[in-house]
This record gives sequence, C-alpha cells and structure tokens, in this order.
Amino acid sequence: MRYALISDIHANLPALRAVLEDAAARHAGGIFHLGDVVGYAPWPNETAALLRASGVQGIAGNYDSTVAADHEHCGCRYEDPRQEALAHLSYEWTRAHVSPGTKRYLASLPFRMDLRPRGGHAPGPRVVLVHGTPTLNTLYWTEDRDDAFCLKMAGHAGARRGDVVCFGHTHKPWHREVEGIHFLNTGSVGRPKDGDWRAGYVLLDMADAPSVQFIRVEYDLAEAMEGIRRSALPDDFAEYLAAGGK
Repeated sequence: MRYALISDIHANLPALRAVLEDAAARHAGGIFHLGDVVGYAPWPNETAALLRASGVQGIAGNYDSTVAADHEHCGCRYEDPRQEALAHLSYEWTRAHVSPGTKRYLASLPFRMDLRPRGGHAPGPRVVLVHGTPTLNTLYWTEDRDDAFCLKMAGHAGARRGDVVCFGHTHKPWHREVEGIHFLNTGSVGRPKDGDWRAGYVLLDMADAPSVQFIRVEYDLAEAMEGIRRSALPDDFAEYLAAGGK
C-alpha cells in the first residue's frame, strides 16, 4: 500500500490542488491529511470542501481544533513578537471567515488515526497519524529532538518495530528510524518553512519495509500571493510563501 500524506495546508487552495493532482498521477492508494487545514491564507472553506469532495480523510491540527472550539489562540509557536502579532491576526481572520459547515467539519476531525496497510485481520505494521505528537497537537516535534524523545513518543502511541509514526506541525520534513520504528514529518503543503516555496508532501510505501519519498510540487504561487493580498490578511503572508518561510 502506498499512501500520500499531506499536512499543514493552511487554506492554500492552489497548493492543495497541485498536490492532489500530483498524488493521483503517482497512483497513491490513499491520501490522508495530518491537520491544519485552515489559517494564514484566504480559502479555509474552499480547502475544507475540496478535501471532503476528494474523499481525503484526516485528523485535526491545532489550528483546526482551536478554531472549532473558539479557543483564545491557535496554540502556535512564534519566532518573534512580529510573527506573534501576525499569527493572532491570521487566527482572528480565520475564525471570522469559516462557515458554520467548515467549523462543523473541523470539529469532527479526530485527534489521531491509525492505518493498517495489511488489513486489521492479521498482525502487521501500523501507520500512526498525529499532528504534533501523540500527546498534544500543539507540541513541536522538531528534527533536533533526540532518540529518547522519539522513543518516548512511540511509547505514547503504542508503536512497535516496523510501525511508522507520522506528524507535521513544524512545516519541515524529516525522517528517522530508531530501534526499528520510523518517525516521519511530512512537511507542509501550504506554508513550508524550509526555504523551498514548493508544496511538500510524502509518499509512504508500506509494501515491504517502510519506504519514504519526499515530494515537492510547484503550484500557482502568484495566485496564492494575490489571493492573500486581496484579502484582509497581512501581505507579509504572501511574501512568506514566496520565501519558503525563510
């Protein structure tokens, strides 16, 4: 079974369209999202609608669960006071513009999802999908976390040798194997932070041992930037996309 795993779309509809088209062309057996459907770009309702129309199942990111619950903030980490101020503007804009239907959709997303590539009738590897960590969707699991932290999170997930624990939230893709357990950050579709503006996602092949392929897809960046500028969102978000978060 080959899965396409997408995360952190953040209402970037042009990026999502390009990724779904690319994943279909690569014959992914199933497409799953790891949360943060909304925020930072002006298409929260359209993005949610496209995921549903495309049959893409997934889980709640911190942005999704906080918007759905009308929480006071998104639970995001900020690089500096300027980014914090901008993030609050994004969150309030998103809360004001999500439709009741989108809000219900975000509220319906589960915290975690487990996939069994070989079916549930026999033992076999699991693919565990969370947004941040198996404990919280607001906790950042960055590549500099040590192996002990990874194994601690594996324990919380009940992961064993051969399993793959997948997550997003940091917008930076990486993959590591520790004691036979794979840890996989799928990067970001709509708001990468690794200096590459292209939409990112992962192809995970579970036919034998887990095999990971990081994919980058060009999309209509000009459309995304213009959409942000035409909205009441800060223009900074358009420049952020062009710079790949750098």
